[in-house]
Amino acid sequence: MNLEAESYDFLADVSGPGRGGTTSRVVEALREAIVSLELSPGTQLDKAALCARLGVSRFPVSEALSRLQAEGLVEIRPQAGTIVSRIRIADVRENLFLRRALEAEAVRALARSRPPEVIDALERNLRYQKAAAAAGDRKGFHVLDLEFHDIIFTALGFERVKAMVESARLGLDRIRRLLATRRRHTLTYKEHEAVATALAAGNAEAAAQAMVAHLDAVMVELLALAEAQPEIFADAVPKQRSPRSLKALG
Repeated sequence: MNLEAESYDFLADVSGPGRGGTTSRVVEALREAIVSLELSPGTQLDKAALCARLGVSRFPVSEALSRLQAEGLVEIRPQAGTIVSRIRIADVRENLFLRRALEAEAVRALARSRPPEVIDALERNLRYQKAAAAAGDRKGFHVLDLEFHDIIFTALGFERVKAMVESARLGLDRIRRLLATRRRHTLTYKEHEAVATALAAGNAEAAAQAMVAHLDAVMVELLALAEAQPEIFADAVPKQRSPRSLKALG
């Protein structure tokens, strides 16, 4: 994921009229570029080039970078410039811990009442997920994945809980994109299907266990990725060479 940082061809001009203020549009554009990995972890950002590409002055870019630093997506280093933050496994663990606790309880609660409109919505979503996974539609599957979890929390009706889960999800977006292979999409579909099947059957404990298994699978794959590509993580431990390979290097 080596990028020509000076061109930023993947960014669009945000200077014209649009939704929200200029700074908000810059934040949205840069956040999406970071989360989608167009700007990969560790990339040095050229503020002047960003201004030129986005069609804005330095102020909204500086403000946007400050907001993204608060979100943990960039690091502003005095005298050294700004870089896209590397992913911290510790943060991923914390966000997954929060999601595991809240989402397991959410599906437990819904399984007890089994609202037919929610079951129907989940089953419809799963049909679209299956089609997106089969077609290799990464963007479409990502949207449907988000919708699946949103259906559950909208039905639950606890807005503060939903906001907490959304915050944790945002902290995991880069990981989701990194792991977005066709194989992972197929597995995610099956994991979601297990959750929906348990909900439809009114089996609260099975629904909770299926949700926990789904979220734990993400962590397993993340650790494997961190071992293979430690350069994009802030706290990864590189894979240790075997004694035989060390001897060969000697």
